[in-house]
Amino acid sequence: MSSALILVIVITAVALVFDFLNGFHDAANSVATVVATRVLTPLQAVIWAAVFNFISVFTFGTAVAHTVGAGMVDLHAVTVYVILAGLIGAIFWDLVTWWFGLPTSSSHALFGGYAGAAMARAAFSRGFAHSFEVLIWSGWIKTLIFMILSPIIGLVLAYVLMTAVYWMFRHSTPKKMDVYFRKLQLVSAALFSYAHGTNDAQKTMGIITGVLMTTGFLHEFHVPTWVIAAAGSAIGLGTLSGGWRIVHTVGSRITKLRPRGGFCAETAAALSILIATAVGVGVSTTHVITGAITGVGSIQRMKAVRWGVATNIAWAWILTIPASAAVAWISYSLLYSAGLDPR
Repeated sequence: MSSALILVIVITAVALVFDFLNGFHDAANSVATVVATRVLTPLQAVIWAAVFNFISVFTFGTAVAHTVGAGMVDLHAVTVYVILAGLIGAIFWDLVTWWFGLPTSSSHALFGGYAGAAMARAAFSRGFAHSFEVLIWSGWIKTLIFMILSPIIGLVLAYVLMTAVYWMFRHSTPKKMDVYFRKLQLVSAALFSYAHGTNDAQKTMGIITGVLMTTGFLHEFHVPTWVIAAAGSAIGLGTLSGGWRIVHTVGSRITKLRPRGGFCAETAAALSILIATAVGVGVSTTHVITGAITGVGSIQRMKAVRWGVATNIAWAWILTIPASAAVAWISYSLLYSAGLDPR
């Protein structure tokens, strides 16, 4: 077995570990609302979410994988060690925010880590002033715009859906409404898990395909079927493991949810993510569902939302890209200093 193949296997394994942690970290997004409203038990919810996570990766294309793998960082500046350092940065940030129970974006941690490692390599090979030259700004601008827009879209859609629900059921008692929406929330939870799986698993697909290209195992950027299956399996298994610290934050600390609110939040978030996926933009399912839950809570009264918790989450969002980029930069520096990635 050649050294190049061994390196590809190792880094692919690290990428799948990240994908597993993505599912583990973002399980809260898929199941928090349906658990908080007691429509499903935690075990039932993660199984339900994992199934739709896995199904989605085979049915919604690979546009996001192309954006992540070849649309954000110049592949000529990428080596397998850049990808390895980027994954270390993303995994580190995911574990830190999981420990503190903060629903941050695994997606943006990956973007930050990938960029930070590539910039570090450019700094070592060309000089610090050339660090930003490896970034493909068209991909970054689109991603950063959606980073701001996605929670706003989720919030607005959830608010509109919640308003429509209240109007349609204006003659019904809250108890009667909950009878309907406990059943409908199974559908919305499945739709949201489907959207989460297709968008987030594609990011790992893009990274693995990038590894295969930089090592010469692929000559053009297309995602092999085995990569799709591996990424879908890893994110599904991660979701099955659950990240219960974050479930508590998303499901109960932002606002109090009932089945009708959970249905509106999940449906609004799923629609937002699927739109972004269709145009090839990697968005944060965390950002979208948090915005949607905030929209559901604010329709009752602004005080129904715990804005202190929401503020802490927002700060964690802001720090995600620079923090994961910094860890990736340090990781690449250590690899470079050890002579593993000479110019």
